[in-house]
Amino acid sequence: MSPERLEHPELPGMVRATARESQAKARATRARRAATAEIADVDPVARVLVDVALAHLDRPFDYAVPATMADAAQPGVRVKVRFAGQDVDGYVVERAAESDHAGRLVPLRRVVSPEPVLSPQVAALSADLAERYAGTRSDVLRLAVPPRHATTEKEPSEPAPAGPPASALADAVAAWAPYPLSEAFLRHLASSGRPRGVWAAAPGEDWPRLLAHAAAATLAGGRGTLICVPDGKDADRVAAALTDVLGPGQHVVLRADVGPAARYRDFLAVARGARPVVVGTRAAAFAPVHDLGLVVVWDDGDDLHAEPRAPYPHTRETLLLRAEREGAAAIVGGFARTVEAAYLLRTGWAQELAPPRVLVRERVRVAVAGASDFDLERDAHARASRMPRQVHDAVRIGLADGPVLVQTPRAGYVLALACERCRTPARCAACAGPLALTGPGTPPGCRWCGTAAPGWACAECGHRGLRAPVLGDARTAEELGRAFPGARVVSSAGERVLAEVEGRPGIVVATPGAEPVAEGGYAVAVLLDTWLLLGRADLRTEEEALRRWSNAVGLVRPGGRALVVGDAAHPALQALVRWDHAGFAERETAERVAAHLPPASRMATLTGDPGAVDDAVTLLDLPPAADVLGPVEVDEQSRVVLRVPRAQGPALSRSLGELQRVRASRKLDPVRIQVDPPSL
Repeated sequence: MSPERLEHPELPGMVRATARESQAKARATRARRAATAEIADVDPVARVLVDVALAHLDRPFDYAVPATMADAAQPGVRVKVRFAGQDVDGYVVERAAESDHAGRLVPLRRVVSPEPVLSPQVAALSADLAERYAGTRSDVLRLAVPPRHATTEKEPSEPAPAGPPASALADAVAAWAPYPLSEAFLRHLASSGRPRGVWAAAPGEDWPRLLAHAAAATLAGGRGTLICVPDGKDADRVAAALTDVLGPGQHVVLRADVGPAARYRDFLAVARGARPVVVGTRAAAFAPVHDLGLVVVWDDGDDLHAEPRAPYPHTRETLLLRAEREGAAAIVGGFARTVEAAYLLRTGWAQELAPPRVLVRERVRVAVAGASDFDLERDAHARASRMPRQVHDAVRIGLADGPVLVQTPRAGYVLALACERCRTPARCAACAGPLALTGPGTPPGCRWCGTAAPGWACAECGHRGLRAPVLGDARTAEELGRAFPGARVVSSAGERVLAEVEGRPGIVVATPGAEPVAEGGYAVAVLLDTWLLLGRADLRTEEEALRRWSNAVGLVRPGGRALVVGDAAHPALQALVRWDHAGFAERETAERVAAHLPPASRMATLTGDPGAVDDAVTLLDLPPAADVLGPVEVDEQSRVVLRVPRAQGPALSRSLGELQRVRASRKLDPVRIQVDPPSL
């Protein structure tokens, strides 16, 4: 059969149509290229921060602005650019009339969105943080700007209602009245001043409401407020107080657990100036608040304020840098006081906002079990027992008046076992891991490999009896339920954390940081196993223990009481009993100054493979007074600690930044660099 007989009758027409489509596409491509080739007449140069996490490329690059993009390619918008042979994301940070580059500039590929999401203030802040923490601006901007949600971007933001009532300042002064110097502080806020304070909240204080009043005073002066708290529970409390004091529609809550659409919608409301007040967790520290007048960090010692991603900025330092750069006021507050906050007072950078001693004595009474001879006469084992008679008495008294909080450091049931006779820790026969109990009716099991050990016998003495030196919240709740059979007992720990509980009588067993807020406050708080928090091997062990105890006592209603089971002579417990956080922080600061430790010094750690760390130390151009401590082995890696006097901290950061650029350009093995790590 001939080929003509096989040809489809419509094939010639299809070929001609395909040819016409190809010609049309070619004409469109030539038109786009011609339009791209035509450069904008006004400010034809766009300086773009390219999203490339290489330290030696961490700078703006100049691109030509096509005439078709002249209106959309404004500072702060997202763009696509050609970089190293591929299309990458970036932000326009500036438009300029000319470039320092002598050759032809590559044009922008496209404007992803005309929405300006990177404010000039946050762009400058990213440069400050990248230099301070020896990181890159692209890493900082990933923390500062949430991912785009195109559908949400098309929605208009509702404008904020009218500002605070005329009585906002007077109401704020009345709410803060118990704190000396607070009236002057608030009047400075309302008059666009920039006062800076370290606030020591009194026990039982409704601190979210006081922060809301501070925001109202700032808003009365026509400026915005940014409040950062450790977790979502605290953010919800502050948000409720802001709604009550400012009314609805004045604030947004920025948090990562609400979904991409809601998060981006709230971010845009701030960026567009529709919401002057922001509250959130550590990511909210970068919120583009218009006319920022006040930054607040609550409980700055909480490790949730330390960013776990490079370049590891801390919320407190981020907000203080913003306050300096944008001329804003600052409040560093909490029930406890960190050594960094104490150092701000020592240097005169901030003033103290603290309650008078008479108010503290009225708010709460803190006692230590077995601290007096009278206590020992009533219970000879008060100092050795985990829950002596005083604990049961305190819980009984508290239940007659309201809820009782019992803080225990560990979550779980029985987290460690030991021989009842010789006290040797019980270990798994298969992997030598620690044995534990997961419930009242389960046999001992290994916490590492899960192997059950129902017939365990001590390898040292052969005894089969077990004792439990470390109990968790589940076992504690079980024991209290047996001791008080008519009481309601709930737990808040691990994956089940309660935000709040009712004000009716009941026992709440919680781990540090998971304590729910009781309606009207707790009648009594009991702190168990304080030796566990004091047994950590860390620079901040005592400071962290006092902070966690103070946060629990801070939930007690005014006029309530707290009972601590522990060593009454320990300085941290003495500071809690006297509620003398200022004195404790000052002593800690003095000791660290004498030992050349932070905050009197600046430190950095280099962690990685031994060879990579050695090469990094060799390449470093350290300041003259720098100390190199190590290397030591940590988790099968090598670590070196660098220490310089505080005045040479910027020089250390610059040296580490240059090291990052050299190593990136030479493609050397990675080394993790962390400036001012929260703990060692």
